[in-house]
Amino acid sequence: MTAVSTGKRPASLTSVSLGRKVKDRVVQALVYLAFALAVIPLLSVLWTVVVNGSKRFDLTFFQYSMNAVSGKDAGGGAYHAIIGTLEQVLITSVIAVPIAVLTAIYLVEYAGNGRLGKVISFTVDVMTGIPSIVAGLFVLALWLLTMGFGFSGFAGALSLTILMIPTVVRATEEMLKLVPNDLREASYALGVPRWRTVCFVILPTAMTGIITGIMLAVARVMGETAPLLLTIFFTKAINNDPFSGPQASLPTFIWEQAADPNQNSINRAWTGALVLIGIIMLLNLIARFVARRSAPAGR
Repeated sequence: MTAVSTGKRPASLTSVSLGRKVKDRVVQALVYLAFALAVIPLLSVLWTVVVNGSKRFDLTFFQYSMNAVSGKDAGGGAYHAIIGTLEQVLITSVIAVPIAVLTAIYLVEYAGNGRLGKVISFTVDVMTGIPSIVAGLFVLALWLLTMGFGFSGFAGALSLTILMIPTVVRATEEMLKLVPNDLREASYALGVPRWRTVCFVILPTAMTGIITGIMLAVARVMGETAPLLLTIFFTKAINNDPFSGPQASLPTFIWEQAADPNQNSINRAWTGALVLIGIIMLLNLIARFVARRSAPAGR
């Protein structure tokens, strides 16, 4: 005698399915709530910066410096600070990125469980937690006071390099660990040396993530103020030479203008903050475009 199916699900299975749906909806709602709590302050900050920074967002702000302009004057701009920030970050990236990427490659591909690798990894962890002002004090004591060099954009770049290296090392290290070992083994099986495997197999595969990590590090150091106050000093004039004399930057420009009680200075500070955010966003867009173009086919 065969059993006849009624087409109805048992009550126990129906209740379990309903319970799972309810839990899924609750968790989904909590995720959306957490996302909103994280985005609302960010949008609030961006909106405040845009509204206040648009008051002086004009050609004058990008064409002139603050030379011979007082806090109560309506003119003046941040041309000298923009040039200083771009030069300092460029020098920082040229120094920090090769050192950090090579360090990460050594830790992942060569060090293994060796003692030297553990020492380097511990040092990177310590550098990650160093306050930014300590980096500025170190460069001030070593580069300016001990070696006798003067204030300059290069000195500021050295302090930013100390802050940028550990961030890039950790980001690159994590990206290299995500590369499947099958790729390494296939390359070694074909008789390819390790250094060629790293250069032509591993790095291209992880390049998108590495570039993203580099841009996060650039965004961090571009907004640092404390180390620059100790290494580049102040100037309201244009100084295109980062290796000689005090040089301005957008963070110090914002700090200086915000400290002035005059409304014109405060407006310039808000506009400087808006320009700094805009530069960081532009660099991130460029980095993503480059990363997509350089990514291996099929990814």
